[in-house]
Amino acid sequence: MQLYYHPYGCSLAPAIAAAEAGIALDLVYVDIIGEPHRLADGLLYSEINTRNYVPLLGLDDGTEISEAGIILQYLADLNPAAGLAPAQGTTERRELNQWLTFLGTELHKTYSPWLFHPEVGELAQDYARRRVAARYAIVERQLSGRTWLLGESFTVADAYLFVMVNWAAAAKTPLTDFPNLRAWFDRMKARPQVRAALKLHSASPTAQAA
Repeated sequence: MQLYYHPYGCSLAPAIAAAEAGIALDLVYVDIIGEPHRLADGLLYSEINTRNYVPLLGLDDGTEISEAGIILQYLADLNPAAGLAPAQGTTERRELNQWLTFLGTELHKTYSPWLFHPEVGELAQDYARRRVAARYAIVERQLSGRTWLLGESFTVADAYLFVMVNWAAAAKTPLTDFPNLRAWFDRMKARPQVRAALKLHSASPTAQAA
């Protein structure tokens, strides 16, 4: 399988999920900073993915899966023994779906594009930072008395949340007021597979070829 990624993108979440599940992925670099977006060999990314953003998961049968929350669940279900997602049809799976949707719509899409494009202006960015803080307050309450977002089991929701929390310093959305979230972030950074995914996902095409 191929994961189309960018080092600063939310494609980090599937990279973490795959590492935790013991699933090998071939990473394909996409330059999402330049316009138009291109692969390392110059091919237009829009010719592969008409939505023109990462992540995209290319399956061995030639089909593709887009949207981070869906990719995360697909990877988790490939190896149920890894425990990255509750069984389909359970109350716990519904809770996972709720959190993946919350993270995608309320956190991810407040960071991107608003906090990564200064051209939107300071007023819009200040509002976005207040919105992020309000959403982090929800996560902070959820993490009270829990090791991971859904309880004592690490799930793909933790992999997705890690992306946004990892953006916090650069986006100037401080974690000062969220001790549970900071402790969770430290636990995430200590996981060997998270560290391995970070190293792999941060590689540039030049570094990969070296």
